[in-house]
Formats: sequence, C-alpha cells, structure tokens
Amino acid sequence: MAAQPPTTLVTVTLPPGSTLRDARRHLELGAEEVDEAYGLVSVDPEQHSYALLVTAEAAARVRGLPEVRGPWANPRIEPFGPPASSRRREDAESTEDTEAADDTAEDDDR
Repeated sequence: MAAQPPTTLVTVTLPPGSTLRDARRHLELGAEEVDEAYGLVSVDPEQHSYALLVTAEAAARVRGLPEVRGPWANPRIEPFGPPASSRRREDAESTEDTEAADDTAEDDDR
C-alpha cells in the first residue's frame, strides 16, 4: 500500500526562527511524512506557532504532545465564480447586447 500524502494541518510551538527541519526533528517525523513544498509557516510569531502539513498517521502520532495543536481544517481554496477574464468578456458582451437593444428601440421609435 502506498503512503498517503501529507494533507493534515497541525500547528506546533517551536523556538523563534525554526525551520521545517527543526520541526521534523522535534516531532520525530520523516521527510515522507511532511509536505516539503508547504513548508513550515509562521502562524503567530508572538506565540512562536507554526503550521505544517503532515500525513494523517503522523498527525495522530504527535496529537498528544503539549506543543502540538490540531488537526485543523485545510480546505482547498478555489476561486468563486468564473475567472476574471471570463467576467470581463461577459460584461463586454452584456454591454454590447444592451447597446444593440437600445439601437433597436431607437429604430422602432422612428
């Protein structure tokens, strides 16, 4: 069975300036258990809180540690509605339709 990708968001309290390598070492996580591309994200610098994506198995293993919080929701962020370029095109078409309707109405008045 293939290993699951890191998709579970957890936060951990670490010393200021910590790196992903520091977090992995502190939490005893293997490289395959952490999303290296996501990295270690500073969530609250004053509280030295950092977020990282880990596998579900890793999250379950570190969950009871006092410096770890989570797992947290990590919904996929996607645009709402059509892309901006489509909206501009639709707005332009709508304007053209309105102008054409106005021209037709003027012709009917004559």
